Amino acid sequence: MPIFRRLSTGLVLLFLIIGCSSLEVPSAYQFRIVKTRNFELASWQKLSNPTLPVKIYIEGDGYAFNAHGLPSRDPTPKGTMMRELAFGDPSPNVVYLARPCQYVKSEICSQRHWTTARFAPEILNAEYEAVKQIAGKQEIILIGFSGGAQIAGLLAAAKPGLNIKKVITIAGNLDHLAWTQFHHLPPLNESLNLESYRRQFADVPQIHYAGSEDKVMPPVLIRNFVGGTAPVIIVDGAEHNQGFDSIYPDIWKVY
Repeated sequence: MPIFRRLSTGLVLLFLIIGCSSLEVPSAYQFRIVKTRNFELASWQKLSNPTLPVKIYIEGDGYAFNAHGLPSRDPTPKGTMMRELAFGDPSPNVVYLARPCQYVKSEICSQRHWTTARFAPEILNAEYEAVKQIAGKQEIILIGFSGGAQIAGLLAAAKPGLNIKKVITIAGNLDHLAWTQFHHLPPLNESLNLESYRRQFADVPQIHYAGSEDKVMPPVLIRNFVGGTAPVIIVDGAEHNQGFDSIYPDIWKVY
């Protein structure tokens, strides 16, 4: 679990017990655990104007596998890119939303929830319930990274009841069957796939960013899924979870 300490500068220093990384969290953001039917989701929230859209940054798959390729005991992400993006966003309503079993563990959590079932119906339902609780009827801009892009797409295309204004993806896993086939991996056979909702998703305003040096989610997979229906911007030199700094201002100004 994160540990907080108030600083004289008005910032909170977040120490992660995983790894040695630390991240300064602006005092405007409050740590909240969002309770859903099956899971508790960690979030950091800055909500100051109920009449304006809510920007929700959805985390990637996190530390799903260890260095030996075996399922991790804790999928909490080691990287800080999505939190950096969220905490740097000057918009009045910004939320960083973790995936189930990251940072906090619900009793139902098991390794399948961050491996073969990472996009299972119960996972999507938990994210839907969390977004609904946070945003209500306000317009929503979803920003999804890696597997978080799959969640964002499914929320927009497969789950009615959310007022989605736009979807932005970064190194997005938009078709996980194509992804597992590309890397010769076992299919995520307990998971929903945005490919099944391609037509519905095409009607959602969207933009996609891909890293030119991303070996995990190569740009060709993103381009093949989007198929010319929306912009796919290649970020020169970016790898899977780093090198996207140049696009931060472009994402922050979307509103």
